[in-house]
Amino acid sequence: MNESQSDNIAQPAGGSDNGPSAQARESGWLARLKASLGLVSDRSLRASLETALEQPERLSTAFSPEERLMLLNILGFRELRVEDVMVPRADIIACEENVLISDLMKLFHTAGHSRIPVYRETLDDPRGMVHIKDLMGWITGRAANGRRRAAPASAAKPGGAARGGARPPKRAKLDFERVDVTRTLGEARIVRPVLFVPPSMPAVDLLVKMQSTRVHLALVVDEYGGTDGLVSIEDLVEEIVGDIEDEHDPANAPRIERNEDGDYIADARLPIEDFSALIGRDPALCAYDEDIDTLGGLVFTLLGRVPARGEVVTDPGGLEFEVLDADPRRIKKLKVVVRRPGAAESRAPVGEGEGK
Repeated sequence: MNESQSDNIAQPAGGSDNGPSAQARESGWLARLKASLGLVSDRSLRASLETALEQPERLSTAFSPEERLMLLNILGFRELRVEDVMVPRADIIACEENVLISDLMKLFHTAGHSRIPVYRETLDDPRGMVHIKDLMGWITGRAANGRRRAAPASAAKPGGAARGGARPPKRAKLDFERVDVTRTLGEARIVRPVLFVPPSMPAVDLLVKMQSTRVHLALVVDEYGGTDGLVSIEDLVEEIVGDIEDEHDPANAPRIERNEDGDYIADARLPIEDFSALIGRDPALCAYDEDIDTLGGLVFTLLGRVPARGEVVTDPGGLEFEVLDADPRRIKKLKVVVRRPGAAESRAPVGEGEGK
């Protein structure tokens, strides 16, 4: 084969190194997207898509509502930081490295998680994580080893192999009584490494790193090495596809409900946007502070501290918050009374429950 023949083979008709395979791929969702937007080049694709998603009628025939939502989430994903998706430190379920195997089994049962961070003394000294598969593998291995050690004494039966020819051996049963669950996690040596990432890291970079390292749990650390939060690969994927509820998630657990008096009982972590959409207006303070994301954050900002249980706080716009449940670190549950704007002027503005 001469060089001219080689060149002819290497350069298919059309002069493109992509060839027909690229054209086939183009006939998929990207082609539908370009056709719906009237695009001829890739450069304007993102800008036009962002504009079109704000006008869903332009894409109503090309994409389903679920597809449009996922496209919108994908576009927004590049703007997210790790701190935007992490589980806050106060909500992290973790175990100490010298926890007993029996206690670790109970923790997995109550938490419903497949991975649990491991620390030494405090969360600011993390050691890694333990996976439920590794724990079950360790337990099963000990139970099987115990049976194998006891098997030779009972297996040697005269003439056993002669009758009826060779028979497949019966599968040995697991002897869990031989598993010493009073041993510690450290002695079991099943702790895996985790990733350590800063809060400012782009979420998309963390997703790529988790895929490449095959480590699906990351601890978020601040500039001093303290633990700020936790991110799993599920947290990242949910930012694109929406909430993924598994068998251990509470079924239809309401985050906000209305009582007999017409007041709202809400989780303090309820997003401000969801609450505003429900009552038809934004809390007054949110117009001045864009960093407020949750109802609990709003109450904390009004007071400048974590309130005590039973404390009543009033927003300038007429929303009255009563703290139903809280601990020294965070607010958990609130009762919200919606009043007309200005109706709260005769009431104490904030902190009615404070001691003087």
